[in-house]
Amino acid sequence: MNLLNFQQNQPLVSIVTPAYNCAAFISSTIKSVQQQTYLNWELLVIDDCSTDETAEVVKKFSRKDQRIQLLQLTKNSGAAAARNEGINAANGRFLAFLDSDDVWHAEKLTKQVAFMLEKNCAFSYTGYSIINEKGEKTGVEVNVPKSVDYKTLVGNTIIGCLTVMLDKKQISAISMPSIQPEDTALWLSLLRKGYTAYGLQESLAYYRLVSHSVSRNKLKAATRYWNLLRKQERLPLWKSTTYFVQYSVNAYAKSKNLSKS
Repeated sequence: MNLLNFQQNQPLVSIVTPAYNCAAFISSTIKSVQQQTYLNWELLVIDDCSTDETAEVVKKFSRKDQRIQLLQLTKNSGAAAARNEGINAANGRFLAFLDSDDVWHAEKLTKQVAFMLEKNCAFSYTGYSIINEKGEKTGVEVNVPKSVDYKTLVGNTIIGCLTVMLDKKQISAISMPSIQPEDTALWLSLLRKGYTAYGLQESLAYYRLVSHSVSRNKLKAATRYWNLLRKQERLPLWKSTTYFVQYSVNAYAKSKNLSKS
C-alpha cells in the first residue's frame, strides 16, 4: 500500500499552537510536526501580537507547506484566546495541542490516533520528557496513569497540554476557559461532564523548561490553581483546601524531579 495514500485516508488532526515572542523556539516546534510519521495534519499557529520575528518565521514555513497556517490576533489576548481562535478554525476530527517552545516525538500522532481509534475514547494524553532551554534531553520523564477522572485530576495536574488529543466527533463545543491555568480548566470541565481521559503510557513529547515559564514560578502557579478551584470549580472551602493540599504535594514531587534537570 502506498504510504502517502494510506495516510491521507486517515482522520485529519488539527494542531493548535499559540505563539507569543517565540522566534527562538518556534522553528523546532514546527519541524517536529513536519517530521511526524502521520501525514494528515494541519498546524494552526496563532500569533498573539508578537513583537519579535515569530510571525515571519511561521510565514516562511507556511509558504513551503500548505498544511501550516498562521492566524494573527489583532490585540494581545493571552494563551486561552489564542488557542480558542485555533480551535474555532480547526477542520480536523482530532484536536491536538502543542505550545510554541515544545516538540513532539516523530511517532506521536501515529501512535496516539491509533490509540484513540482502538479505544474509541474522546480524550487522551501521553507521557512526556523534559528538555532544557537549549533543547537538550535532561533524562527526566513524566510518567502518566492509564486513566484519569475528575477526582484524580483536580488534585494533580498530571496531564501535559502538549500531549492531549481530543475527538471532536465525541466532544462538542470545545473552548478554553479564560481562567488560568486554562488547559487544566478545560480538562476539568470535560471530566466533570463525565468523560474519562485515557493515558498512552509512553513518552511521546518533549516539554521545554524555559527561565520565564509559569512552571518555574511556583507561587504564581499555586495562586492560579487556588483561584481555579474556587472560581471555576466553585468548590467549598474545605474541599478546595483538601484538593489544594493534594496539588501542592504532587507539585512539590514534580518540582523535585524537574530540579534534576
